[in-house]
Amino acid sequence: MIFAAGIGKRLQPISEHTPKALVRLGEKTMLELVAEKLIRFGVTSIVVNIHHHPQKMREFISGMKYPGVEFVVSDESDLLLDTGGGLLKAKEHLAGSDPFILHNVDVLSDINLGAMVKFHRDNKALATLAVTRRKTSRYFLFEKARLEGWENTQTGQITICNPQPGQHLERKAFSGVHVINPKLLDLIIETGVFPINDLYLRLASGHDILCFEHDPEHWADIGTPDKLENARKLFFENPGIF
Repeated sequence: MIFAAGIGKRLQPISEHTPKALVRLGEKTMLELVAEKLIRFGVTSIVVNIHHHPQKMREFISGMKYPGVEFVVSDESDLLLDTGGGLLKAKEHLAGSDPFILHNVDVLSDINLGAMVKFHRDNKALATLAVTRRKTSRYFLFEKARLEGWENTQTGQITICNPQPGQHLERKAFSGVHVINPKLLDLIIETGVFPINDLYLRLASGHDILCFEHDPEHWADIGTPDKLENARKLFFENPGIF
């Protein structure tokens, strides 16, 4: 599933006329770059949630033709559901026995999806989150590889999942890519609009939600105009990587 519904408020004025998913790096949109990354890994069914500029998104997705690949639109045009609510709405398309991948549409990376899925399977995780040690204001907190909490260094807010947390919690920045055991879908009790982070933090005390650490050198997001320019620079300086 590609999370592509966000309104891109921080990317204004670009996002006033173009959804983040259809912003281009070179000749291809972010939606195409992420979809093709998933397809190279072997994905044959891709759910894309939409909200911002829904008609533009529908028209573009209908024109995406890759042999053997099906695209399914999860329509949030009436109400933006955030990441957790968006996942819940798309539940019927993601259920099954195999892990599925969630990928933010605004993330450019060379994360090795094969290695990440293998790590997820080998460790029998409920969810595996791609992370790096880059500087940001919001961090997941891990004891070794296991999720233990969350911290916003800007506001000072800290959430700890376990009554007796580990003594050596490490801050790690989330990279916008998840691998999910479909059993997680049946553990969702939240409703309406909610972030997936809240779901992870609730489940972490009783389930293995793990991190997969990758090199931040070839990672960028396009969340603001400045970040978009950095992503374009990274993209053009590393042809063929993404």
